[in-house]
Amino acid sequence: MPKLDIDEGLLRKLAQLMQETGLTEIEYENNGQRIRVNRGGGPTVIGAAPAAVATPSAGGAAPPPPPGGPPAGAVTSPMVGTVYLSPEPGAEPFVKTGDKVKKGQTLLIIEAMKVMNPIPAPEAGTVEAILINDGQPVEYGEPLLVLR
Repeated sequence: MPKLDIDEGLLRKLAQLMQETGLTEIEYENNGQRIRVNRGGGPTVIGAAPAAVATPSAGGAAPPPPPGGPPAGAVTSPMVGTVYLSPEPGAEPFVKTGDKVKKGQTLLIIEAMKVMNPIPAPEAGTVEAILINDGQPVEYGEPLLVLR
């Protein structure tokens, strides 16, 4: 295994980025060396990226949904970030359980990399359940709420 030269500054920046965004894991690759930092344990450093592993491009296929899949009618998170149910602290939430929504209406926002991303209703319906809490970190594909 080749000797790795770990850039402490990079490691600190990755840890700070994780804290700011609420991520639980972050991975960075450069010149065949990869570093993955995970909140669940210590950092994992992998010497060389396997040649057979395909890295999805920005327009590539999304990762598969979690085992068991989301509930029927669930609106899932399109990104990793922190979810906010209202436009600002102390304001009324975008939607509440029982609200009727129109297609395209903002249901909540997800902050990712200090950018607020509105999450629109994919179709008209009634909010049956809100599955997350305000300020909660969310992962890609995680169910956020259920529309019927």
